Amino acid sequence: MYKSIRPGKVWLDTRGKPIQAHGFQVFYNEAEKRWYWYGENKEDTRKGGTVWTKGIRYYTSADLCNWEDRGYLIPPSDDLNDPLHPTYCVDRPHIIYCEKTGKFVCWIKVMAGEISQFMTVLTADRFEGPYTYANRTYKPLQMDTGDFALHVDGGTKRAFIWFERPHFQLICATLTEDYTAVTGEYSVHYDGLLPPLTREAPTYFERGGTKYLFTSGTSGYYPNRSDVCVFDDYHGEYRSLGDPHVGDRSGTSFSSQITCVIRLPGTQQYIALADRWMPQWYVKPMAKQILSGMERHFRDYQPDTSPKEAAPLPGALQTHKENTCKSRYVWLPIEWEGEKPVIRWRDEWCPAEFL
Repeated sequence: MYKSIRPGKVWLDTRGKPIQAHGFQVFYNEAEKRWYWYGENKEDTRKGGTVWTKGIRYYTSADLCNWEDRGYLIPPSDDLNDPLHPTYCVDRPHIIYCEKTGKFVCWIKVMAGEISQFMTVLTADRFEGPYTYANRTYKPLQMDTGDFALHVDGGTKRAFIWFERPHFQLICATLTEDYTAVTGEYSVHYDGLLPPLTREAPTYFERGGTKYLFTSGTSGYYPNRSDVCVFDDYHGEYRSLGDPHVGDRSGTSFSSQITCVIRLPGTQQYIALADRWMPQWYVKPMAKQILSGMERHFRDYQPDTSPKEAAPLPGALQTHKENTCKSRYVWLPIEWEGEKPVIRWRDEWCPAEFL
């Protein structure tokens, strides 16, 4: 049984197996007084293999330290014509609740051969499912879609999506009333940046009515420098506050990528939750020459702004170069320097110290 959180260390569930919920989200169920953690199941992912993500797995916990495996939240499909087949790049599930329809709405980023990058959208009557398709292969605003975040405004109940338009813009778009598609209202942010400066992995949170967005750069699974911005209007001006990771001389966000922010119930303490996709790169963080090499590679890159239509799935196994089955997690408390959220490294910490 764990009594603390040790960022970057192997984290086992209550059965003694490594937790497999990456590109994840965590939320607190007030009625149950329990935390829920769901994300990509990478247990069968191997370099040179045909499995990218084998379903969406979820865990529950009473203390944020010890997690019980609850199995599949959204199981994988064995149909090669289904976006949820393990061979397709099923990434970053986000689930929000729509009061108007009484449905839980799940968006998932998918990459599948020549179909490029799109969203699949599912709904369910219960958080635990079963989930059924609302939009199988959906391209919001007829755009390719990368990493994304969802948020429901607590006052208006309007919902928003932020997604990377590969690899040169961050889009914020308003969702329809049922949260399963976008309206025509959208705004463009971080415009014209190319990798590794392009912003991806958007992570939204609020503090005292102020809106924040963490983002990472774009460098594949190589870790890079984060940015945090602040804004008042979802479609207004976003003002960068710089890198939130204090004392990170490697410029790699402590070799991690933020995917979620939570607030401990009954407190004003926020926690930044991140993936460490490739633990072996923590010993030798990405060198500056790799970043400069990417900048040279993309120097003549011409973003494709033409309208995109969803195409049929390839219906064939895909071979993958990445091995993320041993990915770990970096969870760290957020501190504040004025209006700026900052993150400092801790080898070990306990959520109970903030309660």
